[in-house]
Amino acid sequence: MPEYGYFLSCEEFAPADLVEQARMAEQAGFSSLWISDHYHPWNDAQGQSPFVWSVIGALSEAVSLPVETAVTCPTVRIHPAVVAQAAATSAVMTNGRFRLGVGSGEALNEHVLGHVWPPAHIRLEMLEESIQVMRRLFTGEEVNHHGTHYTVENARLYTIPDEPVPIDISGFGPAATALASRVGDGFITMTPDESMVEQFRKGGGAGNPVIGGTKVCYGVDRDECVRTVRKLWFNQFLPGEMAQILPSPRHFEQLGPLVTDEMVSEKAVCGDDVDQHVSALSAFADAGFDRVYVNQIGPDQRGFFDFYRTKVLPQLQQG
Repeated sequence: MPEYGYFLSCEEFAPADLVEQARMAEQAGFSSLWISDHYHPWNDAQGQSPFVWSVIGALSEAVSLPVETAVTCPTVRIHPAVVAQAAATSAVMTNGRFRLGVGSGEALNEHVLGHVWPPAHIRLEMLEESIQVMRRLFTGEEVNHHGTHYTVENARLYTIPDEPVPIDISGFGPAATALASRVGDGFITMTPDESMVEQFRKGGGAGNPVIGGTKVCYGVDRDECVRTVRKLWFNQFLPGEMAQILPSPRHFEQLGPLVTDEMVSEKAVCGDDVDQHVSALSAFADAGFDRVYVNQIGPDQRGFFDFYRTKVLPQLQQG
């Protein structure tokens, strides 16, 4: 039976709100936290994007739950040597309850310094090399590295946890899943796809956790929930590689009219039907996931946590 955690959305909420949601998540019975790592929101309606490492510092004092970034891109906007320092400090502050989720990133967040946004296969090369650099730094030894994409000279982390920070790799297709199975400490994906879980475990990831996440919108008025999802998170219904290559929130907003209320109603969990919420999360369990995170879209956070504490989590925890 999977563990169930809460997914904090840095795109949608200010730092103090995220910390309060973490407190409510712990009180509601969620076992861990995910937190997104963005420079921009996906669209202006979401309206936020705090620096994730500052928020993690606050979370370490506010709750006792484990925390994982979902996900950090340690390749373009921030050098992997700097991400390694941030992750190591986060692990120390959470008493070892921190995992670093990483992925190949999106232009939306990573092109902001004016660097060329590479094609997917190069991004995966960069991600693999960045993981090598970070793992060496997590040992606390001095690191000198002259690789294809990164140079590190005389770098040493002095503040490190007792055990190296686990690095979980996000994947949405065969190439990234293969990388996760080969070099990751775990696999992250956002769809309950049993074939990807099987590829990860057969490719070398057996024994390592498979971690997934989904978004819902709880509320007593289902139609209002549908409108909330369409307004704030229409981007998750856009097809193909647009999420990886569009460079700014306004470009996503230009595609917003392509997403209809009917599309959202058909594909998203909206409203207060307990069975629908349970079924959406159980799909991850059926696909073989070890941990599942859920995010509440929109302002009714307290209603969501009460609903999950009293009605959804008890059913999920019964198996």
